[in-house]
Amino acid sequence: MLPATFLLERMMMPHQTPPPTPVYEVADLFIDYLDALGIAYVFGVPGGAIEPLYNAMARAMRQGRGPKPVVARHENGAAFMADGYARETGKIGVCIATSGPGATNLITGVACAFDNSVPLLAITGQPSLPSFGKRALQESACTGINTVGMFRHCTRYNSLLSHRDQAEGKLVNALMRATQTRGPVHLSVPVDILRMPLKQTGPSYDLSTLLYRPSLVDEAAVRELAELLRSTKRLAIVVGGGCGEAIDSILELAELFGARFVTTPDGKGFINPAHRLYYGVFGFAGHYTANAVLLDEPELVLAIGTSLGEWVSAAWCETVLNDKLIHIDESEEHLMRSPMAKLHVRGRISTVFQRLLELLKAGHLPPPPPVAPEVRPIEMLREPDKYRCNATPLKPQRLMYELTRYLPPSTRYVADAGNSTAWAIHYLQHHDRRREHHDLPPLEERRHFNGGWLRVIMDFAPMGWAIGAAIGIARGNRDCPVVCLTGDGSYLMNGQEITVAAEEQLNLIFVILNDGALGMVKHGQRLAGAEQICWQLPRVDFQLQAESLGIPGHILRSPHDFELLDWQAILRRDGPTLLDVRIDGEEVPPMNLRMKTLGTGK
Repeated sequence: MLPATFLLERMMMPHQTPPPTPVYEVADLFIDYLDALGIAYVFGVPGGAIEPLYNAMARAMRQGRGPKPVVARHENGAAFMADGYARETGKIGVCIATSGPGATNLITGVACAFDNSVPLLAITGQPSLPSFGKRALQESACTGINTVGMFRHCTRYNSLLSHRDQAEGKLVNALMRATQTRGPVHLSVPVDILRMPLKQTGPSYDLSTLLYRPSLVDEAAVRELAELLRSTKRLAIVVGGGCGEAIDSILELAELFGARFVTTPDGKGFINPAHRLYYGVFGFAGHYTANAVLLDEPELVLAIGTSLGEWVSAAWCETVLNDKLIHIDESEEHLMRSPMAKLHVRGRISTVFQRLLELLKAGHLPPPPPVAPEVRPIEMLREPDKYRCNATPLKPQRLMYELTRYLPPSTRYVADAGNSTAWAIHYLQHHDRRREHHDLPPLEERRHFNGGWLRVIMDFAPMGWAIGAAIGIARGNRDCPVVCLTGDGSYLMNGQEITVAAEEQLNLIFVILNDGALGMVKHGQRLAGAEQICWQLPRVDFQLQAESLGIPGHILRSPHDFELLDWQAILRRDGPTLLDVRIDGEEVPPMNLRMKTLGTGK
């Protein structure tokens, strides 16, 4: 029997109510769906109209689950990071921003993903629904600055949530579109909708079935292609940026027919530049050897996984766009650009080539033609003497050589828009080490993502993309070094994002091609005989800038300076390193194709 004093004390204690049951909000549902997809990081900048999503991430993180936020310094950088994360992991990249200017700051990065077929989910906030039309702060619905209308032009799916019962259906629809059509989607969500409670306590739908990409293929077209190939003695292949998961089968076909192959600029990262059948890059900043293959009167040209836009078709060159062309792609938009082709083969590229190889091996194959003479990577270069030139200031050609001397074969290189892209496409080779490894990166790493060892941006090519994309790549995969090749102009636009790499302790090397100029503008004006105006930039000491942020920096002026760096320490460091490379600004990048397109080149 309890003592009377104990009973008296219990009666005098204040009444204790059980803790309230946690409310499950629309924001929690969003985070749970991202968790179900295995998305580990969300890139964005917080703000009042998007605060419930950050609250939901915090609640999930306390339970040891869900994505973690990565705070960008600018929303545009957040979109670029989500782009890089998607390319590296094969998952949907996610970026979030508040209403008004937060949403508009995302648009360039979302448009870039749209033009490059990168699956990305952008979530932006809105003021509460009752405040619509009352000039609420940063209102961006149809009664304010209509950001939903702006996103309509650069997304595969775009919608404003106006009721909590729409949340799950529209989110799932957006995720399905991002996955199945390979592009960005956008949801604009009022802050009061994000906070609204739901009766359910988790996702209702199984995303593993809804987001499954079926291996659809035009069987009749594949059979027709097999018959064409059986009677072909001179075959050329153009490997495009959409060939990531199919590259093994494509190379098997090339070897089966002894077919010489070239790549588009964005396809170079999928192959081994030392492969005996590889003849270089066709298109912007490409190689004369690649042009020679297509001018050598092939009977058929397979163009695979490419948009056939300006940079990847050598400005719509007739050596590709003719009646010998077989265009293979899963994108109807890409196939629309080759109406002159002998045959269109629609379908998922990996499935097309698996089926094609089955048909070819089951029937009679012609004997392979004599093996074409092998072209060593250095023999493709426009100015091979400058590739190993010891001059000071450092030649940008030599910079590409030095990087691959000291960095491991697993390195991911990300080249920014402008001269950095041109130098990387033409001169970055992964030279000697690639002869020790037939395919790099390892095959199992490549089958599930749209990456490769070199990533460049095509079509819609914003300056500074590589800075954010490199952070997204490094955040998605900590096992490989990531090198961002960028110019001083791009870095002055977006370089503040290096502090994100420092905060996230990412092993990232920022290589700034510092020539005190907007290099492509300067050289373009000279080549065109135009007025020399507005290309100058101040010569910034980026080493000092990096050190002011607590990031190690180095100035490199000559090839010898590379030998003085402790590369092992740089590669082991939990954080970024900046290399301020003072390049010879008088070296003209391989940009004649761009000049021709602008009507000012030969």
